[in-house]
Amino acid sequence: MAPTVDKVAARILGQALRRVSYDENAIEDLLGEDAWETALEDVPAHDRRLPQSPVGTVIRLFFLELPVSLDDAKQALGGSGVEALERTGLAEIGADASPRSRIVPVDKLLLASDRLSTSPADDPPNYVSTYTPTARLCDLLTPRPQAERTLDVGTGNGVHALLAAAHSRRVVATDVNPRALEFTELNAALSGLQNVECRLGSLYEPVDGEHFDLITCNAPFVVSPERRWAYRDGSFDGDELSERMVREAAAHLRDGGFATLVVSWLAHDASTPDERAAGWVEGSGCDAWILPIAEATPLEHAERWNAHLGGDPAAYGEALDRWMSYLEELDARVVTEGAVILHRRPGANTTRIDEVDEDELEAADAQIQRAFATRAQLDGADTLDARLAPADALRVETQVRQGRTIGARVVLEEGTWPVLEVSGRAAEVVAALDGRRTLRELSAPPEAVVLCRELLELGALELVDA
Repeated sequence: MAPTVDKVAARILGQALRRVSYDENAIEDLLGEDAWETALEDVPAHDRRLPQSPVGTVIRLFFLELPVSLDDAKQALGGSGVEALERTGLAEIGADASPRSRIVPVDKLLLASDRLSTSPADDPPNYVSTYTPTARLCDLLTPRPQAERTLDVGTGNGVHALLAAAHSRRVVATDVNPRALEFTELNAALSGLQNVECRLGSLYEPVDGEHFDLITCNAPFVVSPERRWAYRDGSFDGDELSERMVREAAAHLRDGGFATLVVSWLAHDASTPDERAAGWVEGSGCDAWILPIAEATPLEHAERWNAHLGGDPAAYGEALDRWMSYLEELDARVVTEGAVILHRRPGANTTRIDEVDEDELEAADAQIQRAFATRAQLDGADTLDARLAPADALRVETQVRQGRTIGARVVLEEGTWPVLEVSGRAAEVVAALDGRRTLRELSAPPEAVVLCRELLELGALELVDA
């Protein structure tokens, strides 16, 4: 389908959807928390769970992608809402209202995209996907300070641009796919936003010479021999697209600015899987936090990104051979997918690498801002005479047997959920931190000082001014 960028109609439709409370809570209340993992084969069962009500009708139409009667559509959206639906091209209106797109609520946004695929192998090159697991990853790992100017590169359906619009004066969204920008403009209007500007072009070309306070990017980072889909396959060899995304983000950041980039990198040696990503940020003028999410062998990588061919053994086998041959030519032993977070500042920059469990990940905004603020404050300084305070979500857990501490760990119960196994004495020092006494005053042993430095860099502790 070709969406029609009718902003007036999109605003009317957005208002109609909000009137019936079409949001994440409604979907989870009626279909369960696992509804977001719904596959097309689950739709008949979900359909029978929904009530005959306005919100039930809207969920059927836009979340389950089922046709509904015109009378039910008008009862849910009103005559003006149905007319707006037709004017935007997001549904076909006849005796029934039949969806031509998927519309899902994400936070306070409404996001239209192409429909879920019955056969992903047949998706057109300019397919615009819905809110995906990698989009969620980028969302959760984005710091959200108030920003004057934000850039979203490879915007797709516009989700990261629109999320940033809530805390930015102006947002620029770029994409090489014109249909993606059409959906982004529609989605801005659906969500009642007017501070998003769309620009056509590859990566950072549309913003040459410009600088931003925040950059987000969930561009087509997959290391692939394909050049098939704009949303997945970049037009560069190996991990070159990811490298350009990272290096050019650093060059487009203002001092104090942040960037969150979902990327992929290769390793020629399995014992140093993150060496290339670390090299991309050297000399960038930024502190960096590299977060590997998933490491895969060439075969595992090929399996993941060709799973849609599983019903056709011949095509699946041919794709696996082609992808593995391509990765062998690149001398790739490991393919890693993850995120690189940057904070531009003057001084001696640092880089951390921490593995993250995607299943444990929660919104990490506050943690990320604390972690980078601490790096800037420390900048090589000693921590012995610093006054430290724990983040609200920091927990110290001890295991006691017959009056003796036999084990302890420190957990930040938010963001990336780091867990550190520590000694009993080190745990006691962390538990005693209150923002008033220094580590020296607490007679902290060396292992506790090292631990506190680690917790500062992880955003689990913060420095308190004397």
